[in-house]
Amino acid sequence: MGRLFVVDIEGKMYSCKHCKTHISRVDDIVSKSFHSKHGKAYLFSKVVNVSVGEKEDRMMITGLHTVADIFCIGCGSIVGWTYETAYEKSQKYKEGKSVIERFKVLGPDGRRYFPTRHPQIDESDPDDT
Repeated sequence: MGRLFVVDIEGKMYSCKHCKTHISRVDDIVSKSFHSKHGKAYLFSKVVNVSVGEKEDRMMITGLHTVADIFCIGCGSIVGWTYETAYEKSQKYKEGKSVIERFKVLGPDGRRYFPTRHPQIDESDPDDT
């Protein structure tokens, strides 16, 4: 295993709730309208300090997508997924972007977010959360 390089982010950011490794900046949020098994999730244009898992096709609420889970490089916890391919024309804007589950990160103020009691829509793989 090689040397681990961690990117430090300045300003308001989201970080891993387990090890506090920086994940993304508030300014990189594209949408706050996503949902996961644990509740809210945000779509980001850029994430750092993550490793990408195996690509797989998943049928989601918005159609079939090729996605890969993303993991914190600090502790290995899954923090969300990245969109590789969207097969529906209206969903192409997601390609190359990543979804971070709010329950799995600390907010810009350093506070934890808790899962909703009754998740609204499950847009993640049931086995990954």
